[in-house]
Formats: sequence, structure tokens, C-alpha cells
Amino acid sequence: MKRTKRERQTALKESINDNPFVTDEELSAEFNVSVQTIRLDRMELSIPELRERIKHVAVKTFEDEVKSLPIDEVIGEIIDIELDEKAISIFDVKQEHVFQRNQIARGHHLFAQANSLAVAIMNEELALTVKSELQFLRPVKAGQRIVAKATVIERQPEKNRAFVKVVSTVDQVTVFIGTFEMYRMTEQSEGEVG
Repeated sequence: MKRTKRERQTALKESINDNPFVTDEELSAEFNVSVQTIRLDRMELSIPELRERIKHVAVKTFEDEVKSLPIDEVIGEIIDIELDEKAISIFDVKQEHVFQRNQIARGHHLFAQANSLAVAIMNEELALTVKSELQFLRPVKAGQRIVAKATVIERQPEKNRAFVKVVSTVDQVTVFIGTFEMYRMTEQSEGEVG
């Protein structure tokens, strides 16, 4: 039996509440209606598109978790984080991020995404980058999405250090690798920078 529009919209709202990351295409299959119908239903219900929902959930979720810097200072959008373990962020390369002549992203944007993710992953009020080793492997162009995955690969608590490896990909092809040595300020070590 086919649902009425009201029943479908109620169920749609519940589906999106249960899984804010569900795509319009998945909802279309679930409710056996066109993608356009799903979009119209979302508009009538004032439910934002997937990208906005991801941003909202990420900000709401990670604002309380990330200690080392305000969430709006992270370059890119954090979409997953486990403090002192791993994190993922996405960064969409726009016209303002590229050299106009060749449309290739400026390297400091890739570095900033990776470095801010390495800082954000630290379960500390203050975390600073001591040193980094970078490899730019392939050019990134306007319109591409960079997915950066950070992993804490080593901890040296006696030296207040942690090492974070960040691998950035575009369409699952590695474009950048960075290893960051992070200084972690703990309560006992205040005043011992260096």
C-alpha cells in the first residue's frame, strides 16, 4: 500500500533523524519515490541537504570533543574523531584555494588541513606542532574534495610528545602525506616547553 504524502514525510523525518548521513538517493529507494520527490519533501519540512546536515552534526558533536582548538579553526570539516587515536576531515577545494593560472591547489591549504587535524586529535587543552615532514605527491585541482585521515602513530608521554600521521586523498588516490611531531601541554609540564 502506497503511503500518503503526510505519512511519507513523517517517516522521512524519522529516517533522517535516525541517520543524518542518509543520502537523497538512499531515501528515494527506501520510500520508492523519485529523488526529486525526496528533495521537495525535505524542502517542505525545512530539512537541509546532506552536506548541511553533516556539517551541523559534526559541529554539534565535535565542538565539545575537540579541546586543543575551537572547531571553527580546524581547516576543513571534521567528520569523525576519536581523541588521541584517529580523525577524518574533508576539504572542498574552491577557486580561492588554487593558483588561477593552472587551477592547482596551493600547498599551504593541504598542509593547513592536515596540521589542524593533527592538533585537533590531541586530547589536550594545548597542543603545538614541533616539527613536520611533508610529501606532496599529486596536484589537487579546483572542485576536488580532499579527505584527510589522521592517526596517532606514537606516544612519548615522558617527553610530552605524540606523533600523528595524516594521509590526504582525492578519490582514494593519495595526494599528501604528513607526519607531525606534536607537543602536548599537560598540567605537570606547564612551563617546560622545549
